Amino acid sequence: MGFALSVIYFVTYYLTPAAVFGPLAALHIQIIIAALLIIVSVPTLLKSFTLKMPQSLALLGLAIAVFLSVLIGMRWPGGAVQAFLNFVPNAFAFFIVCIHCNTIKKLKVLAAAMLFVCLFVIAHGAFDLLRGLPESPNTQEDASESSLKTASPYFLRQLSDNNVWIYRLEGLGEINDPNDFAQVIVSVIPFMFLFWRPRNLLWNILVVLLPLCAFLFGAYLTHSRGSLVALMAVIVVAARRRIGTVPSLVLAAGIFIAASALQFTGGRDISASAGSGRTGLWGESMQVLVTHPLFGVGYGNLVNYTDDNLTAHNSVVVCAAELGLFGLYFWSLFLYSTISDALAIASPANVTEAEPIVPEDAPFPQTAFKIEEVDKAEINRVGSLMVLSLTGYLVTGLFLSRAFILTPFLLGGMAEAAFLIALKRGMVPPRMPLARLLKFTGGLTISLVVMMYILIRALNLMH
Repeated sequence: MGFALSVIYFVTYYLTPAAVFGPLAALHIQIIIAALLIIVSVPTLLKSFTLKMPQSLALLGLAIAVFLSVLIGMRWPGGAVQAFLNFVPNAFAFFIVCIHCNTIKKLKVLAAAMLFVCLFVIAHGAFDLLRGLPESPNTQEDASESSLKTASPYFLRQLSDNNVWIYRLEGLGEINDPNDFAQVIVSVIPFMFLFWRPRNLLWNILVVLLPLCAFLFGAYLTHSRGSLVALMAVIVVAARRRIGTVPSLVLAAGIFIAASALQFTGGRDISASAGSGRTGLWGESMQVLVTHPLFGVGYGNLVNYTDDNLTAHNSVVVCAAELGLFGLYFWSLFLYSTISDALAIASPANVTEAEPIVPEDAPFPQTAFKIEEVDKAEINRVGSLMVLSLTGYLVTGLFLSRAFILTPFLLGGMAEAAFLIALKRGMVPPRMPLARLLKFTGGLTISLVVMMYILIRALNLMH
């Protein structure tokens, strides 16, 4: 029951209750599902190993950082409580996945649900595109408006760098922005290959390759520059083991040139000068970190510290400026421990064949329910795909202020669930000691700040 509720909850989160339940959404079914999910999950969570993982410490620290950032940075106790309550449901997605996706089959079902979310939006967008995209009635007819909604809820009308109107595909609810939807697309594209079957050409064409083409078409319709860069990064990471680093870079560069020629970004340039406004926001936000280094200026409050009242469009910078180094440390701890575990199960040299498992609490082990059999190749494949998924999220996150949304915690939960499956079967060695992990996280935190400083300086010199 918990797993089924989890899948419904995530699909509803991305597609909105109205799209999933139609008229029944007025009955607040999503709240009922969330309440049932909490009732089912909390007892299991308290008895599980999940709370002892480093990610649990990271999320606890992040929640405290969110609270303190508003309490200290904004001097607003009531706002601190509200910020805490806004953050916790997103972070709770990690625990939901870890305790309910305890088999590879369940991970595949959840991956299929995420793929369905994207295909749902892409299909509706393609249908509206074929019918035509009339503009919505708008009293602001000034052509200088940078963006206007269309009659379709799945498209945004925006001026390109060449002063030409383009239509950009977007999702619903929490992904009702072309860049947000593109981030989800890039993050879940690797999941397609969870369903790849060796030596089964027809299945692979129908279930993997054709849907993959639809996803790439959807990414094209978003005209997201960040998603194009992220796709190239995913290609490099995926191909380097098979063909080498240099050939994979050449391959990605060739695809990038072809995509640019096909107007993947809708005529929007990818260059230092084209991103000067965004770089300026990064610089302003780094100055905010200098003046509020420990606890930041408050969760969601960065917009009040930039000249144009805009956020920084960079997950690292936003996290540092809003939560300070205290919050950035725990955010880094979550990422570092998650990526380390994903890399551990992706490495063929690090994974061994599974040991037989017998349910400890079964009175008659010989008649106990059958434990899912998992081989080394399957774990390696899942780990490799999770690394690619996290790569897609992180690279797009360099151009989006999406450090605290549900997506990274959902992906982190999937990566950790796969690691736990391997760990319980003795297929991977235990994690590094917590003290060592905390030291490495400190180094990562400092490195992220230094990296952003150097990147901003370099881009400013290129303008």
